[in-house]
Amino acid sequence: MPERKQPPSIVDAVHFKLQLKPCQHFSLANGAEVYAIDAGAEDVMMMEWVFFAGNWFEEQNLVAASANFLLKNGTSNKNAFQINEHFDYFGSYLNRSCYNETATITLHCLTKHVKELLSSVRELITDSVLPEEELAIYKQNMKQRLKVNLQKSDFVAGRLIDSYLYGEDHPYGKYSSAKEFDSLNRDMLVAFYKKYYQQGKFMIFIAGRLPQDLEALLNDQFGNLPNGSVLIKDMPLRPETEKKFRVVNDPDSVQGSVRMARPFPNRHHPDFLKVQVLNVLFGGFFGSRLMSNIRENKGYTYGIYSFLQNHIHHSAWMISTEAGRDVCEATINEVYHEMERLKKDPVGEEELKLVRNYMIGGILGELDGPFQIIARWKNIILNDLDENYFYNSVNAIKNVTPEELQQLAIKYLQPEAFYELVVT
Repeated sequence: MPERKQPPSIVDAVHFKLQLKPCQHFSLANGAEVYAIDAGAEDVMMMEWVFFAGNWFEEQNLVAASANFLLKNGTSNKNAFQINEHFDYFGSYLNRSCYNETATITLHCLTKHVKELLSSVRELITDSVLPEEELAIYKQNMKQRLKVNLQKSDFVAGRLIDSYLYGEDHPYGKYSSAKEFDSLNRDMLVAFYKKYYQQGKFMIFIAGRLPQDLEALLNDQFGNLPNGSVLIKDMPLRPETEKKFRVVNDPDSVQGSVRMARPFPNRHHPDFLKVQVLNVLFGGFFGSRLMSNIRENKGYTYGIYSFLQNHIHHSAWMISTEAGRDVCEATINEVYHEMERLKKDPVGEEELKLVRNYMIGGILGELDGPFQIIARWKNIILNDLDENYFYNSVNAIKNVTPEELQQLAIKYLQPEAFYELVVT
């Protein structure tokens, strides 16, 4: 009998031995790679087709995102309503998303219906027609959404800070305009679709309760598709030389959006993993230095966070908050004050212990279920890493010293390296 009179002992998360569940890996007849996690208590599954068709590959802004959006808006045999009705009939959900380097088609469904649905996904990949009338509706909706968003300081700040960091022509820095939506036409979308979907390179990530004949099913529907090569063009960075910007978006606003950011190496840099710990300590969770000072002590904002951007080729260290218009400059000064504190004095053991437990607890949450596990594998694979990256991350959290964090703060938290932006 368990002892009911005594509470169970508390074990800090940092003492847990974390394991990343291995994923199955096989290739289809055409060389397309498949990564799969067979796990879960329910007979459901998720499949994601990842195409190298992000805005990195487009010749004109918005083509990649627009082509991706219109994938499920009509084929030779079905219109948009019929496509959506078909997936709804089987209780499934189909979505598509476009990112910087990649674009995806994602299917959530019951395992027992996957065979019927795979042929429908194949139809979207091979026979989408990107109808003219659907493109017109899409352009109208996106321009209206853009018009509304441009009235929001946080939306404007998010666009501008990336353009300052990377340059307006870089895939990480360019942003949309009504004029560019107007210039879209079906011919350019069809050309992009043919090159990067019908003839493009793709990978498949799968998780959940998987059917026993999964490999045969995938080969039957996708093993005979073209699986082209990928040429990653070099995109030079053209950051702004000026680093301090103040933009008035609404003269009557009472709130401003503050963004501070500096360029930072990607995941392959030896400092990246330990800097992630420093970032959480600095501004990465509710108990961070920035939150304690600027929210709790000063009352300038409801929340302030820092993070490392999730880009493949380049990254940036970003600080983001919304504050009262009259205290935006004071907020920036306090951010620099917290940088100086981290450079001047090593962090105490109790504070570092809290950060370690928070980060390990976060990883535990990200490993809770097959969909979360395959998402972590996807991040590893698309960044050209291996499973050692996961264990190195855990080791960095558990073993980084206060002195190492102090040296990293001295190296990277230099005010002159940061872009400043306030949009009011």
